[in-house]
Amino acid sequence: MDPFLELISLLRPRAMLTAGIHATGKWGVSFPQREDVLFCWIELGECQLVRAQGEPLHLRQGDFVLIRTTASFTLTSDPSIEPEDSTRIVAETSDPVLRLGEGARDPVILRGGRFVFDTSNEQLLTGLLPPIIHVRGDDSSSWRIHTLLKLNQTEAAQPGHGSEFVAIRLLEVILVELLRQRSIREDTQQAGLIAGLADPITARALLAMHEKVAHDWTVASLARLCGVSRSTFAAHFRDVIGIGPIEYLLRWRMALAKDELRRGKRSIGEIALAIGFQSSSAFSTAFTKAEGVSPRAFMQIPVTSSND
Repeated sequence: MDPFLELISLLRPRAMLTAGIHATGKWGVSFPQREDVLFCWIELGECQLVRAQGEPLHLRQGDFVLIRTTASFTLTSDPSIEPEDSTRIVAETSDPVLRLGEGARDPVILRGGRFVFDTSNEQLLTGLLPPIIHVRGDDSSSWRIHTLLKLNQTEAAQPGHGSEFVAIRLLEVILVELLRQRSIREDTQQAGLIAGLADPITARALLAMHEKVAHDWTVASLARLCGVSRSTFAAHFRDVIGIGPIEYLLRWRMALAKDELRRGKRSIGEIALAIGFQSSSAFSTAFTKAEGVSPRAFMQIPVTSSND
């Protein structure tokens, strides 16, 4: 099984167009930490994205950004400006479009929204995504993303029957295209599954674990498969993925288990065997330790999407 395909299948991404920014002159607006996955693209003008760590990111017309809000961030014309609070503005105006600044100079228009996911695996899978993905408008290698954005903009400018449905599906395809970008896969500063699939050592281990998830994998057996020493493999895997190989395997098994429990088509015993546990009791113990509830109790939790 392709780990990337499994990632998308378990994420079940759904795009929601939620807001925009119309700004002029000097302005700034802050967004709180919410564990969301937000996106925006610059339709007109330019601005800067400021986070607590790292240099401000200069966004220009045509740029697209995917942001995990594991920390607060600010969009602004000038990082020295004290930003307004986006939550307060929306509460006071009830307007999904944030209207900022004064005058008519340096107009900026941003379109944006968020991706929501099946809450069964949201925390695990969004944790494997980079904190920010920036696609430059002049990046010729990202022509597929820009084509999708142009199609989206055409639907907004010339709406017809089913336009909202088409626009949302286009944004969901954009998410997949973002994760397929070579620049993301080869960014060694970003730990996670996407980076792991670009690394020849961790990719071989990931493919093996996903293909035979029920196999009794050990660090030693995975290291032999990858042709490196046990200590080298363990350290390298943690550096690239962010967690150790056996912890990754357990998390993935729990992710698959939660998905199966939600579907309700297999018994707990069948699920246990399918993901590598020799008995229902062993699986139940591991699941309860990892998730805080038993498999049977998990099945009773209502199915929702993130931030619904």
